[in-house]
Amino acid sequence: MTAARELVLAGGRGRACRQFLARGLLAALLFGLVSTPWVATAQPPVPSRRSPGKPMSRRAPPTSTQEAQRHRVTGMVLSVDVTRRTVLVSHDAIEGVMDAMAMAFEASEPGELAGLTPGMTVTFTLVMAKGGARAEAITVVPYDSVELDPMVARRLALLEALTGTPRPAPLAVGDVVPDVTLTDQTGAVVSLSTLRGQVVVMNFVYTSCALTQFCFRVTNHFAIVARRFEARLGRDLTMVTVTFDPARDTVDVLRSYASVWNADARTWKFLTGSADDIRRVCDMFGVTFFPDEGLMNHSLRTVVIDRTGRVAGMIEGNEYTAAQLGDLVADVLTPSR
Repeated sequence: MTAARELVLAGGRGRACRQFLARGLLAALLFGLVSTPWVATAQPPVPSRRSPGKPMSRRAPPTSTQEAQRHRVTGMVLSVDVTRRTVLVSHDAIEGVMDAMAMAFEASEPGELAGLTPGMTVTFTLVMAKGGARAEAITVVPYDSVELDPMVARRLALLEALTGTPRPAPLAVGDVVPDVTLTDQTGAVVSLSTLRGQVVVMNFVYTSCALTQFCFRVTNHFAIVARRFEARLGRDLTMVTVTFDPARDTVDVLRSYASVWNADARTWKFLTGSADDIRRVCDMFGVTFFPDEGLMNHSLRTVVIDRTGRVAGMIEGNEYTAAQLGDLVADVLTPSR
């Protein structure tokens, strides 16, 4: 190649020069002496679990002569954009395609997005074809804990029917959260209205819960989310845990329980109150409970409230991950939301 370049620079002309240059270039390409940037194979950066990203290119996209690839996907809905016909999902890992992450998927039909709200668990088929990818057969997965005794579930429903006083319909995504005043682990009075301007993430537990897959699990999720958003706690985000066992979960008990989780009362508030106030806030979010031989049988709800005081996301049960809850919180924290 050096000889060829010198010959050209020296003003060499004619067929012999061109043939010499072409042969030299061909030999260099064959023996790998010249790079070919137009066929570079560098992979795109791997997206973070904490922010939406593009799928990793672990598997080559189908060519026009190949059939479309289909993969089953399960995840939590973070937001829905009807105009763009997309749903943002914090999904589990898709083997051979991408890691678990938050990613927007285009629905194959506008009707696929009907009824989807943040916090729902969905499953769908990801179809990857040469022209792009799309989500088909998006289906909401109802919460059906394998740990929950079916008899307990029936008793919850029966007791609700026998109380005589119909429970109000729980709030839905988009509804304004009414104000409620409770007491935190320091004895300070806390009103939800004073937290306007921040995102609030709320769950419901009782400190005597003996089953680690329920109250302990959702509280542990909160501890993980608190670490993820440590720099924003108290400024953009406040965490709230409400007990539905106020007779036993007094201020002193909650203070002790909060210390186990290294919870700062300024940023993670454990709340108790009168039986009537606790019942009211639980009814607002569809949390059911009743005492049973010293313990409590109960449902589980985790709620994300936006800066304007509206329900931004509602998660039922305990089968979500801390990463998915964190992704939902991150999406609600996004200013452009």
